[in-house]
Amino acid sequence: MIYSKACEYAIRALAHLAVVEGGQPAQAQQIARAEHLPLPVLGKILQDLVRKGLLTSRRGPGGGFRLARRSNLITLRDVVAAMDGLDHFHTCAAGLPMCGDEAPCPLHDSWKVIRTQILKDLETTTVAQMAQAVQRKKERARRAARRK
Repeated sequence: MIYSKACEYAIRALAHLAVVEGGQPAQAQQIARAEHLPLPVLGKILQDLVRKGLLTSRRGPGGGFRLARRSNLITLRDVVAAMDGLDHFHTCAAGLPMCGDEAPCPLHDSWKVIRTQILKDLETTTVAQMAQAVQRKKERARRAARRK
């Protein structure tokens, strides 16, 4: 895993909201139930995503959470940056201080290639793409359950 559980939950919640995008706002309870996430944890994550500008929220009847912009304009890099930050992609994989191109640790060169690819993947993968993948997986699971 390259990011925290909270970040994973944020990605799952945003993918869920991408499916209902353009529709009614989703309440935290609905997202938690649909994605099998713990509500108290999810509630804090959703509020954090509002503060970071990835979601909007409205209280009261008809309220809930919505994506702050279209799902195809939110990248996984945006989500990881909001939840975990990106500093861990720029530090030594072995945790050594002063590791760099001029004084590399044994993992430096391989980690440099890996982190570059991970960051590229995060920058080019959108919440819309994640939502589509989740929908395909759920449909596949429904078909498999019907065959039993």
